[in-house]
Amino acid sequence: MGTDLAVAAELLRSATDVTLFAHVSPDADALGSALALGLALRERGAEVRVSFGFPAEVPRNLRGLDPVGLVVPVDQVPQAPPLLVVLDCASEQRLGVLADRVPATIAAGGRVLVVDHHVRNTRFGTDHLLDESAEATAVLVLELLDELGAPLDEPIARCLYAGLVSDTGSFRRATPQTHQVAGRLIAAGVDPSALARELMDAHPFAWLGLVSAALSRARLVPHAAGGRGLVLTAVALSDLDGLGSEDADSVVDLVRTVAEAEVAAVAKELTPGHWSVSLRAVGVFDVREVAARLGGGGHRLAAGFPATGSAEDVLGLIERAFAQ
Repeated sequence: MGTDLAVAAELLRSATDVTLFAHVSPDADALGSALALGLALRERGAEVRVSFGFPAEVPRNLRGLDPVGLVVPVDQVPQAPPLLVVLDCASEQRLGVLADRVPATIAAGGRVLVVDHHVRNTRFGTDHLLDESAEATAVLVLELLDELGAPLDEPIARCLYAGLVSDTGSFRRATPQTHQVAGRLIAAGVDPSALARELMDAHPFAWLGLVSAALSRARLVPHAAGGRGLVLTAVALSDLDGLGSEDADSVVDLVRTVAEAEVAAVAKELTPGHWSVSLRAVGVFDVREVAARLGGGGHRLAAGFPATGSAEDVLGLIERAFAQ
């Protein structure tokens, strides 16, 4: 990765106008990585904007990562920015309505830098900083900031820590190096307890009703996943009345605690009949392979894919996928 890191840093060092994208329905790693890099480039004097293709607003639990308002709506993103940085995104399709900015930028002579840690990245940019062994894209951004000589202040460290804690499953999938990085970010001023509550442990009262509805639909399929067991459920749009889509994200962490199932799956309805399916594995089964077969991707123990149809259609699709 050394040459790619040096090239990427040089590309950013002289940039005066930078647009940064996270994938649709951004998680803490995608948006945190984009905002951390954006904050550092802004401090270097560049004009910076951050965006994503869906939803229209920053998820409530991630709003604290953007203290200076770098995130802009889709209609304020240039059609062909001079430098586009895409973070935590394995393919341009994961950009949703912003995917057209990639070919437009390249056609106009601009550069597209892709920073990512997914195994199946399609290398859709002009420049790439890729490392599938990295725990999170945030780790690659930290290395990039070090290469740039950018100072690590508390707002930047908060964004990076959010990505790290998110993509390691609250450090369940941590390595010794993960904890070294976390220690460095905490030393830069991050309050891990306050940030974890903001990201994962603070929900509106109505969230309890959402959880109740989702758990009432849960079913266990003991013979699925090679006999290791599958637990699955769905969160419908009607369950989200008065809530944000991010409030459904924690459901998969509840159902994955079922002792009889190696794999957990939660289908979340984004718009009528359109779903995002989150997959989690305890440690043996590779859910990334299933997600890839169904048009998605991710990591061995955490992946996802899009689906369409009714809740029963999607749950049936999941069951069939893990029966193979």
